[in-house]
Amino acid sequence: MKNYVHRGVSLVSAMAVSLAVFPATSQTVGVNTAVRNIVKVKANAAASAVNARVKDRVSQGNDIVTAPASTLQILLLDQSSLTVGPNGRLIVDRFIYDPNRRASAVGVSIVKGAFRFLSGKSTHANPGQTTLRTPIASIGIRGTMVEGQVGQIAANVAKGESGIKGAGAVDPKTASLIVLRGPGPNAVGGETPGEITVTSGGKTVTIKTPGQSVFVPRNGAAPIVFSLSVLGYQSFDSALRTSPSSKSSVQRQQNQQARSNAQSPVRTASRNTEPTSKSAHGLEIGLAAAGAAAVGIIIAVSGKSDKEGQRAASPF
Repeated sequence: MKNYVHRGVSLVSAMAVSLAVFPATSQTVGVNTAVRNIVKVKANAAASAVNARVKDRVSQGNDIVTAPASTLQILLLDQSSLTVGPNGRLIVDRFIYDPNRRASAVGVSIVKGAFRFLSGKSTHANPGQTTLRTPIASIGIRGTMVEGQVGQIAANVAKGESGIKGAGAVDPKTASLIVLRGPGPNAVGGETPGEITVTSGGKTVTIKTPGQSVFVPRNGAAPIVFSLSVLGYQSFDSALRTSPSSKSSVQRQQNQQARSNAQSPVRTASRNTEPTSKSAHGLEIGLAAAGAAAVGIIIAVSGKSDKEGQRAASPF
């Protein structure tokens, strides 16, 4: 395990160095640090999308789409982290970074799916320069971590949240749910308290307490503030997981392998006993703390995807 940790730390360090030497232009905005299963990226001038790979550069204007059971994590030049979950789509609209002034401006459009944004050092020093937009809401981020869901996934979670009152009609295509993860006013260990603002329907609400959430049910609706339940948190943890397949998925793969082996007796014993998880090794490296919760960054060790992801239909 120590060897894996050293390899992971070295890879993170190498990525940090490569980011440092990127020119601060409007083109390159960061690098892929984790790719789980099928993720497609389409550049502005490209005729078609290509598969995302770990350590690939991310450019302004890239249209990123994730397939089912797929996730992408991006480390931006200012050391902010952006993650998009399964069946998601996002576009990096704006990115300006001045390392000398420790200042950056980030703008991202979240079309659908689950997402997480963790502010980097620059946005902590100069808060108020990060804006995430869903089809019906605008989220201003001031030096903190925020998670959200857009579309059917948000509508489904909202149904189980007793704290959401008077939502009325919910649009399953654009419904937006946002939660502040922290750090908040009670931050410890030198962390700077952060906050988010959510604007929709001509009204803006400010959230400063971790766990406080906002739901926007449809276009033109005002934001509804509530406290996210434990089950609601679990929906985010599941959707934004960048590690290899869950135990149930691995078990399904093992069962399929066993059935295939039984049908093909000519295979050697060594191949029959080869671990099915070999193609999905990952390594979790702690990246930053947000209040009481630590955020991990997953660095892929192998080059293959989960079989479940390989079977998923291409979103393009």
